[in-house]
Amino acid sequence: MQPFTTVTGTAAPILAANVDTDVIMPKQFLKGIDRNGLDRGLFFDLRFLTNGDRNPDFVLNQTPWEGSRFLVVGPNFGCGSSREHAVWGLKQLGIRALIGTSFAGIFYDNCQRNGVLLIQLSEAELHKLGTLVSNPETASISVDLEAQTITLADKTPISFSIDGLRKEALLLGLDAIGSTLQRTDAIRQFEAAHLQANPWLA
Repeated sequence: MQPFTTVTGTAAPILAANVDTDVIMPKQFLKGIDRNGLDRGLFFDLRFLTNGDRNPDFVLNQTPWEGSRFLVVGPNFGCGSSREHAVWGLKQLGIRALIGTSFAGIFYDNCQRNGVLLIQLSEAELHKLGTLVSNPETASISVDLEAQTITLADKTPISFSIDGLRKEALLLGLDAIGSTLQRTDAIRQFEAAHLQANPWLA
């Protein structure tokens, strides 16, 4: 996976509550045998009109939010079904982090396994951030994972918390297998000690 250190870019506001995975990645994009084309499926019914044209009213089709690196989202984002395709689509579209007050549990885990940073803020902090990024002139932010800070367009920093193991994996660009392999020596030491204590297992 691509390591996450410091990323600067535009943040798009999608502040509705309870945006579910059916909205993020509609069911018709789950039929493929690989992950190709999921960037087109992301928010498909919001991004496109029934005739296939882009919907000019949707934020990701507007300047400067086209090509956003971040989404600032409403509470319980990613609820509904457990489809991992939603996270794959976010990654393919170039989204590096989601910032909100709360996320659905399975969606949270899927993001963690696929290298998408989730940042949880207080309601007051999110309200300030959402207001700023809704203005084209102040929509750019910078996220420093090592320092655990978001720097807003007005230079105000917002600190955030993150689990240490998740932070390490994102900084190093490791998925679950990669994180496990980081501990190969400890695993082998455990195996050897366990077999020595239980020789009948061999």
